[in-house]
Amino acid sequence: MATANKNLSNYDKNSLPNAKDFRFGIVVSEWNDHITNGLYNGAEAALLDCGAKPENIIRWNVPGSFELVYGAQRMIVTQEVDVVITIGCVIKGETMHFEFVCEGVTQGIKDLNVQTDVPVIFCLLTDNNEQQSIDRSGGVHGNKGTEAAIAAIKMADLRRKTNS
Repeated sequence: MATANKNLSNYDKNSLPNAKDFRFGIVVSEWNDHITNGLYNGAEAALLDCGAKPENIIRWNVPGSFELVYGAQRMIVTQEVDVVITIGCVIKGETMHFEFVCEGVTQGIKDLNVQTDVPVIFCLLTDNNEQQSIDRSGGVHGNKGTEAAIAAIKMADLRRKTNS
């Protein structure tokens, strides 16, 4: 298990760029919202801790994880953000639906990263059961949302440096 010996919430704020000048878009799936709200809370807290201004954090909700791609694309086009974090949670069930949703979102986020100038951060939990998702959204393994926020700061900084 990749996160068994790692806390997703650990980061060194002093080694990161200050986030005060970046605009962050966060697209959050409403499906499994008891998980995705925890992920959002972790991301927002880390962004604020690293200097982001509350008014520069834009949250949009979408119905499910499959809709994250469209939400991220529209946010890029309409909100002048430096980076977008997509937050979702898909828990494996008894049908192939899990595989189709996970594959579609993964490829869609990859496509946005290739086709646009705005980095899109992949914060999609794809767990076998609800407990694994709880453990990664503020539970025993920390918060994947925090980890996504740190990646977002680094990628926004990279974008700014390479577009100068």
